[in-house]
Amino acid sequence: MRYLDEYRDPELARRLVAELRATATRPWALMEVCGGQTNTIVRQGIDELLPAGIRMIHGPGCPVCVTPLEMIDKALAIAARPEVTFVSFGDMLRVPGSAGDLLSLRARGADVRVVYSPMDAVRVAAENPDRQVVFFAVGFETTAPANAMAVLSASLRGLTNFSVLVSHVLVPPAITGLLDAPDNEVQAFLAAGHVCAVMGWTEYEPIAARYRVPIVVTGFEPLDLLEGILLAVRQLETGRYEVENQYARAVRRSGNTAAQEAIRRVFRVTDRTWRGIGPIPASGLGLAEEFAAFDAETRFDVGVITTRENPVCIAGAILAGTRLPTDCAAYGTSCTPRTPLGAPMVSAEGTCAAFYHAGRRRLSIVEENSARA
Repeated sequence: MRYLDEYRDPELARRLVAELRATATRPWALMEVCGGQTNTIVRQGIDELLPAGIRMIHGPGCPVCVTPLEMIDKALAIAARPEVTFVSFGDMLRVPGSAGDLLSLRARGADVRVVYSPMDAVRVAAENPDRQVVFFAVGFETTAPANAMAVLSASLRGLTNFSVLVSHVLVPPAITGLLDAPDNEVQAFLAAGHVCAVMGWTEYEPIAARYRVPIVVTGFEPLDLLEGILLAVRQLETGRYEVENQYARAVRRSGNTAAQEAIRRVFRVTDRTWRGIGPIPASGLGLAEEFAAFDAETRFDVGVITTRENPVCIAGAILAGTRLPTDCAAYGTSCTPRTPLGAPMVSAEGTCAAFYHAGRRRLSIVEENSARA
């Protein structure tokens, strides 16, 4: 466990926190754009260790959470068809649509299966030529290369019974969308290390320059995050706004060029709607024309989709970073990981689930009044 423990050393953490306290002279608001980072920050209590005035805003970094409700409803409509075997990663099965989720659909008899790799879905299609196998291709740039390889493999093998329901989203347009919002409070970003391991960080350089915001590519362990926060605060305190790489052991500026080539071959940039946030131009990936035959949306005409979000859930505000889970009346009561009303309570990378598993609770009215006083 040496290589894991060295990024969780409590003495080094104390030194980083002390250096943060010595560096910060004014309040600053930073956002991590990764659900894995949110999970570490909340469950390790990093946000509670920071100096007064240094505030972490939890961004829309959970791919499960930002998959639009319309796409979940399309998945439900396709998976309900008798000729379809619907294949997905496990965390997508419990994301609530307008009326139910994939797990409850499976309980009613639909052929919904969990896989650990998109290549497993290709194998299912090869082994079941009499079934239409649909893989739910979701995620940020991190999962796009593997999903692209699944499409390429199915194409090479001539599998006419394989298709993908694509809901890929891209991080840089989301950052610019947040910065353009009239209520934006974010002054610096921690960029997701695994996304940058694939894509590099050149796309972030014009954002840092245009909006004058530091962006620090950061890993996922406690010391990674504390160092990333320190690097961002140093830049803010000195008036710099650059892209800096904390995650040097895994990320280089150019990224993984082979993975990028697979993405470019199979996908094209498209507009995408983010759940709880809305449409963001050029913020997603769709299949290139060469691979249009593998598009499940085209193959299965599901008709007009009318979505309906739960009126109690404030997932949109939580994903945008303007509210916390503890601001929601349903949090921890009618909305729990066992009975999620919104997507951020489903995945371990969702802010609501991270707060819940860390034991963060809503204040009582007496406590709220006392805190305000």
